[in-house]
Amino acid sequence: MINAYSLAAETLEGTLDETYPVISKISEMKLRPKMRLSDKTLMLLKNFSTINQSILFKQGNSLRTISVMKNILAEATIEEDIPKDFGVYDLNQFLNALSLHQKPELDFKNDGYTVISEDRARSKYFFADPNVIICPPDKSIELPTEDVSFELKTEQLDKLLKAAGSYQLTDLSAIGEDGVVKLVVRDKKNETSNDFAVVVGETEGKFVFNFKVENIKLIPGSYDVVVSQKLLSKFTCREHDLTYYIALEPDSSYEE
Repeated sequence: MINAYSLAAETLEGTLDETYPVISKISEMKLRPKMRLSDKTLMLLKNFSTINQSILFKQGNSLRTISVMKNILAEATIEEDIPKDFGVYDLNQFLNALSLHQKPELDFKNDGYTVISEDRARSKYFFADPNVIICPPDKSIELPTEDVSFELKTEQLDKLLKAAGSYQLTDLSAIGEDGVVKLVVRDKKNETSNDFAVVVGETEGKFVFNFKVENIKLIPGSYDVVVSQKLLSKFTCREHDLTYYIALEPDSSYEE
């Protein structure tokens, strides 16, 4: 029989989780209905908003999103523990609401909305219906094959994207030829277009893996890149617990 004395004793002895696991879980939720988002997590969410304007937060310490076209998927582990599932339809608007405060605190006691507050200022932000949000599949993503791998350094990524913007180039190609892997931003439909290339590794293979520049929505950093000839790639960030899966264009080619 559960009574106040037994609960107090179990709490003091540190055995509450073992004897009353359900009560312990409920107590934990009641003690932790509030949350603050770190600058790092806010940075990740800002990046995720460029992939999909909506997001479904899941209870735990993971963030995942997928583009409307389902050709970009991103997932990250964060330091916060999200206390419940909730949907945000306009992620940029949600981030703007948080920016109204210096150190906003989110209160999740209510089912349909969160209260964002700091000192005497507060705002109410209503959750979205999860059914209107395009979400990643629950199962983890695995590359069907791992055919080419290389490291993409911060400065290389920055120069490639800067060149693509300066020359208004639409395509990024990972090309294997003459013993090296090079990344080239170009307009693959125009043989006389400007281009910019950097060598990122060595290879014995011959391939052309094409991406759309608009799909390279990476946070600045260095990445371990693995590419499958089955038209899927994986970019693993070295600075953050963050991974992107980006689809290749159908005209990519790979020679065994």
